[in-house]
Amino acid sequence: MVDTHNGAVTNQIPPYGGAAWPGQKRPGFWSRLSPMQRVGMLVAVLLVPCCGGAALINALSGDDKNVDAAKAADNVVVQPAQQAGDQPSADVPSAEAPAVDPTSAAPTSVQPVVTTKKVTKRTAIAFTTRTVKDPDLEKGDTEVRTKGVAGVRTITYEVTMTDGKETSRKQISSVVTKKPVTKVVAVGSKTSSCDPNYSGCVPITSDVDCAGGSGNGPEYVSGPVRVTGSDIYDLDRDGDGVACDT
Repeated sequence: MVDTHNGAVTNQIPPYGGAAWPGQKRPGFWSRLSPMQRVGMLVAVLLVPCCGGAALINALSGDDKNVDAAKAADNVVVQPAQQAGDQPSADVPSAEAPAVDPTSAAPTSVQPVVTTKKVTKRTAIAFTTRTVKDPDLEKGDTEVRTKGVAGVRTITYEVTMTDGKETSRKQISSVVTKKPVTKVVAVGSKTSSCDPNYSGCVPITSDVDCAGGSGNGPEYVSGPVRVTGSDIYDLDRDGDGVACDT
C-alpha cells in the first residue's frame, strides 16, 4: 500500500472497522472485529438462544439483512402443546365427529312384538250305531236298547301372535276326555209259528190237541180258538166254528 505521506509502499492494515485502502480487498468479518467484539460474540453463541444469538451476531457484524431476518425469527410465537383434556382452539380443527341432527337421522325399523300362548278347544265325537237281532221281537220290529251319547275330544294348540294378530297355529296334543256311547238297536227276527187256519195262535206242528182232552199231542192249545179256515187238527168237534170251547 502506498503511503501518501512518504510515497513508500507498506502492508499496513486499516484500523478495525475501517474501510480498505484504495485498491485493497476488504478484510473479512472476523478480521474486522475488535477483541471485545470477538469476546462478546463468543458469549452470545454460548449463552443466548439460537435466534437471539443470530440477531446479536448480525448486529455486531453490521449486516442489516441478517438483523432483519433474526428479528422476524424472534417474532415467531410457538404455540404450546395442547394439554390432555383441554378444549381445542376455535382455529384448530377438532378430531371429534360432527354433531348429527336427530331430525335428519334415518328412521329405525320397529321390530314386531311376537308372543305365544296355548289355546284349548273341545270338539264332539259322534257315536256309532250297532244293531242286534232279537228273536223275541216280531220280524220287522225295532227297539232302542241303548241310547247313543256323543263323546268329547280336547285339542290343545300353540298359537303365535304377531302384534296382537294370530299368525300361526300348531297342534301339540289331542286327548279324548269323554268316550262316546254306542247306540244299540234291536231288530226283531221272530217268524210266525201260528197256523193261519185259526184265530188265536195254534202251533204249526204234526198234531195239536185241546188242552185237558183225551188227545196225545204232541202240542196242546187252550181254547177257545175260532176256526177261520180248515180245521186241520179236528179241534172243533161240534162244528160250531169254535174249537176247544169245552
